[in-house]
Amino acid sequence: MGLDDLGAFKEENKQDSIDEFMKRISMLEERNLELVEEARRVEGEKRFVEGELLRLQKELKRLKAELERLKAPPLIIGQIKDVLSDGRVVVKSSTGPDFIVNISDYVPKDNVEVGARVALNKQTLAVMGVLPPSLDPVVVGAEIIEKPETTYKDIGGLEPEIIEVREAVEDPLLRPELYKKVGIDPPKGVLLVGPPGTGKTLLAKAVAQQTHATFIRFVGSELVQKYIGEGARLVRELFDLARQKAPSIVFIDELDSIGAKRLDMATSGDREVQRTLMQLLAELDGFNPLGDVKIIGATNRPDILDEALLRPGRFDRIIDIPIPNVESRTEIFKIHMRRMNIDDTVESSELAAKTEGATGAEIKAICTESGMFAIRDNRDTVGMPDFEKAITKVMHQGDEIGKPQESGPMFA
Repeated sequence: MGLDDLGAFKEENKQDSIDEFMKRISMLEERNLELVEEARRVEGEKRFVEGELLRLQKELKRLKAELERLKAPPLIIGQIKDVLSDGRVVVKSSTGPDFIVNISDYVPKDNVEVGARVALNKQTLAVMGVLPPSLDPVVVGAEIIEKPETTYKDIGGLEPEIIEVREAVEDPLLRPELYKKVGIDPPKGVLLVGPPGTGKTLLAKAVAQQTHATFIRFVGSELVQKYIGEGARLVRELFDLARQKAPSIVFIDELDSIGAKRLDMATSGDREVQRTLMQLLAELDGFNPLGDVKIIGATNRPDILDEALLRPGRFDRIIDIPIPNVESRTEIFKIHMRRMNIDDTVESSELAAKTEGATGAEIKAICTESGMFAIRDNRDTVGMPDFEKAITKVMHQGDEIGKPQESGPMFA
């Protein structure tokens, strides 16, 4: 082999070695990339497991705390009767006797006052916390959270009565400074009297909507309870709720159910109604005239109300809501027909002339019945014949009631 052949052989071996090394380097780089990717994946799994561990540890801590809370002994409800100078209090527990007990350091001292409801330790009867005042579910259920949507535009034919109610209820809530400047006390409340269906409740809702006040409606019969003192407690809690939600308007419908005249001869049930009435009188007398709570009462039997309710200082204004006349009935028909699809033959003045003695509720029923007659005939427009049939049905539907019926055959 010559020198040239030997040099070529060495050069060929050198090139093979370089190719082999480059191939191994490429394989190592690919392996390195795989290991880096694997390391990233493992690192992500590690972080996920660590986060899951923290979450499970928090859940375990919460469950242990919940278990300890459920294992805690029950607390006794009591009421503070007196606060002593040494920091202890006299409490009356639900079991009956009075006790002098200590107060937990976690209870704010400012909340400890006479009459407060407190939670007592079962063993030591120490005060563990101050509870919110208790309200009867009947009282809480009477509150209307949403403001009424009824406005003065929805009331027709009662312009003088609306002015009197606004002066007695709305102005003291919206402009109390006027009464201070004049130097008079605004009325504490008004009493609406009139036949059923003339718009007493509607007027009260319109006042509440105008003043943006909480409207609390109660029927007088709901305040009559079975046990002694329960009705008076309901009245007291009702007025407490009204003060908390001030500005508010308390509307007591059918006031004659608890405000009837007191008689010497009375049963035990009558005496309980009288106790409820006396509590109502006490609450009306104890109201601040310039406060943000106004009372509106409504009844259709003012002749049987007790004189103590009617005297000035309780219901300062007695507003009579009369049966609407022709002009008022025309306005009421226009209000109810605003959203109705009626033809050109319908005249509200003519309808008002044909409904002598009708109340606002009956006029609304007439409009509803006329629309139902149109629907019965598959029409989307209400005409004058529909109103005439509705007037006949609504105005004379009670004529047949009470008439003696002919006795028919009796079957066994």
